[in-house]
Amino acid sequence: MHLLLVEDDERLARSLTRLLEEDRHVVEQAADGQTAIELAQAMDGLDAVILDIGLPDMSGLDVARRLRAGGIDVSILMLTARDTVSDRVVGLDAGADDYVVKPFAYQEVAARLRALARRAEPGPRRPAPVLQAGPIALDEAARRVTVDGRTVDLSPREFSLLEALLRHAGQTLTRDQLLDHAWPFSVAVTPNAVDAYVHYLRTKLGGAGSRVETVRGVGYRLADG
Repeated sequence: MHLLLVEDDERLARSLTRLLEEDRHVVEQAADGQTAIELAQAMDGLDAVILDIGLPDMSGLDVARRLRAGGIDVSILMLTARDTVSDRVVGLDAGADDYVVKPFAYQEVAARLRALARRAEPGPRRPAPVLQAGPIALDEAARRVTVDGRTVDLSPREFSLLEALLRHAGQTLTRDQLLDHAWPFSVAVTPNAVDAYVHYLRTKLGGAGSRVETVRGVGYRLADG
């Protein structure tokens, strides 16, 4: 997807951009509302806008309203720290298609972008893909993991770790990359937490857990052969 990320927090913008590009998205950035509007008006083939509600020059709500008023019919995913029903209604009425509440893990953003892409497709909606490596299968829509057809009960964090490893099967992911994928931004977690949850994940996967390989001094890789 061709994305416009509108976020004034430099660290968050940098982390999100890196993760989105790793997932093969093309990402443009804006740090304020006026720049975002100008870029959205000028860009061809824009698929979605990831829009922070708190910007230095204007509210993300105003940005969404101005994009819609200008006839820009692109999917808008709002990033917000506000989680009341009234806040969500205001955001949707302003033109947002979906929202993610801060703090969030990258996998939630990725899943909501996939949902927006499916909604935008003409014709019958395609089912969410099943990620698979050997006997391990992860059904994104059902939030279900199986090993040789046997259901494995994973915690949300274990599920997110496995999803990240499956999406990058055969590639080595550092502990920091796995933290970005599976833990909410702004939550203080050390890389040691990754080691602990990989241990839990391997145990629950049983014999298939050996496919989660340790790359000494770097991180982890899921064997895809």
